[in-house]
Amino acid sequence: SYVQDALDLVEFANGDSTTRWGRERVKMGHPDPFNLKYLGIGNENWGPQYIERLKIFTKAIKEKYPEIQLINSTGTDPAFAPFSDNGFAYLDSSLRQMKVDIIDEHFYRKPEWFFQSASRYDTYDRNGPKIFAGEYAAHSPRPANERNRNTWHSALAEAAFMTGMERNADVVTMASYAPLFAHVDAWQWTPDMVWIDNLKTYSTPNYYVQKLFSVNKGTDVVPVMLEGKPLTGQDSLYASATIDKGTNEIILKLVNASGKPLTKDIAINGVKKLGTTANLTVLEGKNIDVVNTLTEPDNVSPKESKLRLSGKKFSLSLAPYSFTVLRVKFS
Repeated sequence: SYVQDALDLVEFANGDSTTRWGRERVKMGHPDPFNLKYLGIGNENWGPQYIERLKIFTKAIKEKYPEIQLINSTGTDPAFAPFSDNGFAYLDSSLRQMKVDIIDEHFYRKPEWFFQSASRYDTYDRNGPKIFAGEYAAHSPRPANERNRNTWHSALAEAAFMTGMERNADVVTMASYAPLFAHVDAWQWTPDMVWIDNLKTYSTPNYYVQKLFSVNKGTDVVPVMLEGKPLTGQDSLYASATIDKGTNEIILKLVNASGKPLTKDIAINGVKKLGTTANLTVLEGKNIDVVNTLTEPDNVSPKESKLRLSGKKFSLSLAPYSFTVLRVKFS
């Protein structure tokens, strides 16, 4: 049965050599378990039939492998039929009633939606299921269109949305841009994070946004506020902040979604002192429609610089249509 297949999969991944499928893994040359932690039950499924069958899978897997975290579908996108007719609400409420581990949400929307949704997770239940933003990308000019391109506008919108996910990391446990790879002459979906031909590859602005969030995660989220509120688009600014307890650094991420340069006064509270030099990494484009290509792969790419500091208060200049990451030591 399909349920037994799922149980066998977990045993193959994590079972020792005394189990049937663990023994098969060892025979295939991998004696150590894979330490599987998560298992998705379906992908972009919907409707009462999914919930009915999900309960069967959940019961069987949790009885045998209670440590496995199960990821559960809420369909393709809350905005599209059949989800626009309360389909997403039905799935979301059903999964929350089941007290599932993780809810999988997918978003393929225009850039404007991502800018407007930076506060999406601010009001999610802190005691409910975790969220996996399992597929998302800003589509310009519109979702599921063959003319969609990896513009700087789309990447900047994703950066703004990601500040909201990072700020709510107690709810959003994982996130994944999609799709990943495509060949310039043979693709199924567009946009994609990385493009190739038979000889070369180039990274999109969207890739660099993902990379900068990935390599500047930190260990703990800390608040970044303007007049007592999170920065979710006020004055076209979006922000999140973390600290890295391993390196004793504050990591500040700022998106300037406006077409004008901004200079902001920043005050760091809760630390004794800051280092005298901050490391800056900036992504910006000459306009919001610029893209990277095989022949011009660096139209939008990270630029690094230093900022001298003389205390816990300083001014930071933000270029038009830019994403800035600041790292500074603290004690």
